[in-house]
Amino acid sequence: MKNRVTGLGGFFFKAKDPDKIKEWYKAHLGLKTDQYGSTFWWKDKDGKDCSTQWSPMKEDATYFAPSQKQFMMNFRVENLNELMEELKKEGVTIVGKIEEYDYGKFGWILDPEGNKLELWEPVDKAFL
Repeated sequence: MKNRVTGLGGFFFKAKDPDKIKEWYKAHLGLKTDQYGSTFWWKDKDGKDCSTQWSPMKEDATYFAPSQKQFMMNFRVENLNELMEELKKEGVTIVGKIEEYDYGKFGWILDPEGNKLELWEPVDKAFL
């Protein structure tokens, strides 16, 4: 398998008051925020439009489970199905099953310290 991770897809973290923290980042750092946080648009080496998501979530959010950490990273990947099979063969802990949406496929794994990582095979054009 040639490429596994192709970029950072997003950074998600827990906050006591996600709306207040989004407003702070908007006011002081100029982030253009919406209900999900802020989307950063960029082009890959081939000139393709890509995005990275920044999202504060409620402090009691269970989306990061089984991880007990306050954050979760999302990595952009190519060919998620093949990658998940390779990771399974390598003994990596897989969390749940691959989910597919209009904007891409998602899979989840745990690193050795229990950090949940979200792997995303994006369909960037879904955002344009």
